[in-house]
Amino acid sequence: MKVLVEINMNQETAYYTASTVILILLMMTMTIHVLSYSGFSKKQKGWFVATFSAISFCSLAEFALHCGYYSDVFRIPLTILTILQFATAPCFAMLFAGALGLKHQLKIAIITFAICLTIGIVCAPFELIFTFDPVKGYQRGDAFIIYLISYFISLAYMIGVLVIVNKKFNHRDLATIIMVLVVLVVGITIMSVYQLHIGYITVGITACICYVFYNDLIQQDTHAELVEKQKKLSDMQIQIISRLANLIESRDTETGEHVARTSAYVKTLAEDALSEAQYLDQINENYINMLFALSPLHDVGKILVSDKILRKPGRLTPEEFEEIKKHTIYGGEIVKQILHDISGEEYVNFATDIATYHHERWDGSGYPKGLKGEEIPLSARIMAIADVFDALVSKRCYKDAMPVEEAFKIIEEESGSHFDPVLVEVFLKHKEKYASINASIIDKAI
Repeated sequence: MKVLVEINMNQETAYYTASTVILILLMMTMTIHVLSYSGFSKKQKGWFVATFSAISFCSLAEFALHCGYYSDVFRIPLTILTILQFATAPCFAMLFAGALGLKHQLKIAIITFAICLTIGIVCAPFELIFTFDPVKGYQRGDAFIIYLISYFISLAYMIGVLVIVNKKFNHRDLATIIMVLVVLVVGITIMSVYQLHIGYITVGITACICYVFYNDLIQQDTHAELVEKQKKLSDMQIQIISRLANLIESRDTETGEHVARTSAYVKTLAEDALSEAQYLDQINENYINMLFALSPLHDVGKILVSDKILRKPGRLTPEEFEEIKKHTIYGGEIVKQILHDISGEEYVNFATDIATYHHERWDGSGYPKGLKGEEIPLSARIMAIADVFDALVSKRCYKDAMPVEEAFKIIEEESGSHFDPVLVEVFLKHKEKYASINASIIDKAI
C-alpha cells in the first residue's frame, strides 16, 4: 500500500510539473508574440501581458500547493500565496476584457481583487476555504464553494465580455465564443467535481483562444480598411490618368471620348479572350484591371508633339509622320516619370508597354522597334486593335467616321499582318459588344 501511495504521489507530482512547465512556456510564448506584434497599441499589449502574467503566477502558485513536497514550515508562506491566488484568479475576466478593448476594466479588476483578498484574509485563520494537513498538504475547506462561486462569476463575466466584443464586430465569430464557453465549463467542472486541478490550464488555453479571436477580428477589420483605402487610391489614380489622357487627346480629336471608348474596348477584349481560354498564362482579373486603368495613357506621348502636326487636316509629310511616330517613345518615358514614385514596378512596366508598343504590327512592320508576333507585349496587341477600331469609327479633323461593319471588315483583313490573329478572332466573335460600346459612348457625348 505504501508503494502504491508513493507511485500515485510521483504521478501526481509529474502531472503538476509537466502541466505547469507547458503552461508557463505557452504564456511566455504568447507574451513574446504580443510584445513583438506591431498591430497592438502599448495599452493593449499591457493588458495582454498582465493577463498572461497573472495566469503564470496562479499556475506557479497551484504547483507550489500540489507538487507533493509540503512541509509545515511553509504553512504561512503557502497561506499567503493561496490567498493571493484566490484574489487574482477571478480577475482574469477583467484582464481579458481590458485586452479585448473594453473600458473601465482596471477599476473593476482592482475592486474584485480587493474583495477576494479580504474574503481570503478573513477566512484563512478559520480554514474555511482551504487548510494544510501535516501529511496530505493542501486540502479544501468546508466553504471551498466560495472559491468556486468566484470562479463561476468570473466565467459568466468572461462570456459576457466575449458576447459584447463579438457584437462590436457584427457577430462574425460566434463559434469562438461557444468554443471558449465549452473549454471553461469543462475545465472548471472537472476541477470542482473531480478535484483534478486543471483550472489554470483551462484558463491558459482560453487566453490563447481569446487572443487569436480578437487578433483575427482586428486583422479582418484592418485588412478591410486597407483594401478600402487602396481602392480609393486606385480609383483616384484612374481618374487622374483618365482626365490627363482626355486632356491630351482633346488636342487632336473632336469628340474627346477616344479614351473612354478605347478603355472599354480593351477591357471587353481582354475579358472575351479570357472567356475563350486565350492567353490564360497572362490574362486574369488583375491583368484586366491594370489594362483598363492604364490604357488611357497609350497616347500620352502626344503631349510633346506639335499641334501643327496633330491638327493637320491633310496627309502628313514623311518628315511629319516620323515626328508623330516619336510619341510612342515619348509616351514610354513620360509614363515612367509619372508612375515611377507612386506605383509598383509591374504597374509601371505595364503602362510603359502600352504607351511604347501599341503601334507595333504583328508582321514586324510597325514602330518604334519593329517587334514581331508575340515579341509585342500582349497589352499593346490588345491596345492596337482597340485604338485602330476607334480611329476608324470616329470622326477626326482629317476624316469622317466609318460605319462599324466596314471597320470590322478592315480589322479582319489585317489579321496576321497588323493584328494578333487570335485576338482578332475573339474580337470579331463578339463584335456586337464593340458596336454597342461605340454607340453608347457616342450617345453619352451627344
